[in-house]
Amino acid sequence: MNAPPVPLTRADPALPFLALAGPTGVGKSAVALALAPLLQAEIVVADSMQVYRGFTIGTGKPTAAERAAVAHHGLDLVEPPAGFDAAAFRGAAAAACAAIRARGGLPLLVAGTGLYLRALRQGGWGAPPPTPSLRRRLQDEAHRLGIPALYGRLKAADPEAAARLSPNDRIRVLRALEVLEQTGVSLSQLQADHRRTRGAAVGLVVGLTRERRDLYRRIETRVQAMVGGGLEAELRALMARGYGFTRPMGGLGYRHFLPVVRGERTAQEALRLMQRDTRRYAKRQLTWFRKEPGIVWLRLAPEEPPAATAERILALLAERAGEETAPWSA
Repeated sequence: MNAPPVPLTRADPALPFLALAGPTGVGKSAVALALAPLLQAEIVVADSMQVYRGFTIGTGKPTAAERAAVAHHGLDLVEPPAGFDAAAFRGAAAAACAAIRARGGLPLLVAGTGLYLRALRQGGWGAPPPTPSLRRRLQDEAHRLGIPALYGRLKAADPEAAARLSPNDRIRVLRALEVLEQTGVSLSQLQADHRRTRGAAVGLVVGLTRERRDLYRRIETRVQAMVGGGLEAELRALMARGYGFTRPMGGLGYRHFLPVVRGERTAQEALRLMQRDTRRYAKRQLTWFRKEPGIVWLRLAPEEPPAATAERILALLAERAGEETAPWSA
């Protein structure tokens, strides 16, 4: 591969970072690993689950070999009992990006969590940080009453936010209720206020997408690999450490296999539900990203090698570098 004919370094202040966005299973991480060496880039992961230590298989974290090949940031930042939100991510990611640029490199974001990417591009949206006591109370209520009951509470108080969530999305349902109790203002209203006041988006974002059948096939394969790679054993170890009621336990995979550990569901049924809900999550991710300003979309062909996608992105960067005005503005 040939390097792009433009200096993508800290000397180019118009490009604070390059980001790859898209749904789970689309191939962002593999493309980033192929692209990073060509741009003297280090990877910054924008994923709300991969920040938690110990939650590795079910979150699809890069392997030790992949981390050795390219420097990664944004992984294993906090212990599971600690809270972590978009504002915390913005602070950590901004510091990582500044350090990468100071070394003469390019920050390359791998973004699966749309809110985290938005926070870095356009600033925070005004939600308060988590309140530990309130979060524990809501988690206790979820355990006693079930998430569908709390979803019903959210639907009555903030129907707009509820309509965007799955009734079984433990993490986001609890966060929406938490924000409502903390501020007295609905999550949807806070987000609407931010949309009216947020600044111009920075950074160049390349969105990766695939034909739906291809994406869903990849998701099913990915989930099978997680289960075959020891997801249930990882979950049992985390529960033995006392992490049974922490926030990341509500994430994909972990919440599906909790009933297996308790003897309430077969592993085969958990796999099926995990695949179904991961497909649904990917659809919600795409809906989010398609509403974000200035994303340049690339549709990947089935079996397209990551190196080939990296070549396409290099060509895109070279093309945009030749534009006369705001070449790196999203």
